[in-house]
Amino acid sequence: MELQIQDVAFGGKGVARTDGKAVFVPYVIDGESVSASITREHKKFLEAQLETIVTASPHRVEPRCPYFGRCGGCVYQHIEYEHQLALKWRQVKETLRRIGRLKEPPMRPFIPSPIEYGYRNRITVHVRDGVIGFFRRESNNLLGIEDCPIACDEVNAKLAELRGSNPRDGHYTLRVIDGPRVFTQANDGVAAAMLDLVDRLLAIAGGTLIDAYCGAGFFAKRIRARFETVIGIDWDQHAIAVAREDANENEIYVAADVETELSAANGPLQRADYLGRPLGSRRFLIVDPPATGLSKVLVETLIEHPPTQLIYVSCNPATLARDLAALKKS
Repeated sequence: MELQIQDVAFGGKGVARTDGKAVFVPYVIDGESVSASITREHKKFLEAQLETIVTASPHRVEPRCPYFGRCGGCVYQHIEYEHQLALKWRQVKETLRRIGRLKEPPMRPFIPSPIEYGYRNRITVHVRDGVIGFFRRESNNLLGIEDCPIACDEVNAKLAELRGSNPRDGHYTLRVIDGPRVFTQANDGVAAAMLDLVDRLLAIAGGTLIDAYCGAGFFAKRIRARFETVIGIDWDQHAIAVAREDANENEIYVAADVETELSAANGPLQRADYLGRPLGSRRFLIVDPPATGLSKVLVETLIEHPPTQLIYVSCNPATLARDLAALKKS
């Protein structure tokens, strides 16, 4: 059937309509006319496979990766980068409207990656029966790869080393820097831009900074000099150990469950002191939770004991919107 692609949904699939149902088609761009075949029918929507491009978008480009379309990783390489950003901006805004119930979300322009390819400082590859690579699209079968165009040269060099070592079946995370296995942002350029943004958003100095889900102190280390007390909390004991290695006198790093620690009656949001240290009345909170977002208990704690300023860093627009909907009720 021939379809007119109206939009690109979160996750990268194009959206068309037929007989009152949405049709999701991969590897297309809004504004394109395409020929597609239905692969799966659901009650409210259909899934389709792209057959041919009838009318191509001016934003269509040739993917740099030879595995694109077969690998289950990237889904936007056929779209020029500027248009990718415009689509993602629109997707986030619509998510905040629909789930977060924000009529006009105060969206700023996207901060782009300094480079489009060769930016990832780590990848995880899988090995099975001598095949080294990534899972195929919507499959548990492996696709063997020689290198990954979005990974940096150092990571691809380690992939070549792995291939030459006759590895056992399993999965292997290849990183630029060997060391403690703590979470870091995969794109160094975007991570630096995010640090700059958080630094600017925390316009007021002094008081107490609470860095929840702090890891090895990604945010806290950058801005610790601006606060009288810095408290970092994370469940990962290895990350906390790394954070403590170069901690200043004003820093406390606690290996604990964030929800439990912040919701406790003697937690840093509720008490005038914490772990024997007096805390000022101004308390600034950064949360950088996993994709599941904040728990209901933690949201209720923030409503009951609101910080002076809350900065919410999210990797999942849907759970961010859900949590904002709950927080704005207060």
